[in-house]
Amino acid sequence: QVQLVESGGGWVQAGGSLRLSCAASGSFSSINTMGWYRQAPGKQRELVAFITNVGFTNYKDSVKGRFTISRDNTKNTVYLQMNSLNPEDTAVYYCKARLRLGMVYENDYWGQGTQVTVSS
Repeated sequence: QVQLVESGGGWVQAGGSLRLSCAASGSFSSINTMGWYRQAPGKQRELVAFITNVGFTNYKDSVKGRFTISRDNTKNTVYLQMNSLNPEDTAVYYCKARLRLGMVYENDYWGQGTQVTVSS
């Protein structure tokens, strides 16, 4: 059984920083793209950033220059370093990973979500 376990959320004042982690465990042969999404109350879930298995990254415009996504393939873990946080970043953050389960078959898995609250 595959699991994505997130950690690192919490409360921070505007201008502060947080680092999210998401570790994949279970039975899979490799990890393709990993990403972070967020969902604020009353809003749709949106992509924040993703990183491919060869390190290509992409970011939502509003977080460029403030957030950095990275991964440690030896630990099957993706990170999101969030700096200069503002109240608009308040949301539940979810990680997603596309895992290869065999020679060809791939599937997307989600973490349980971690709350990030930024106060003004």
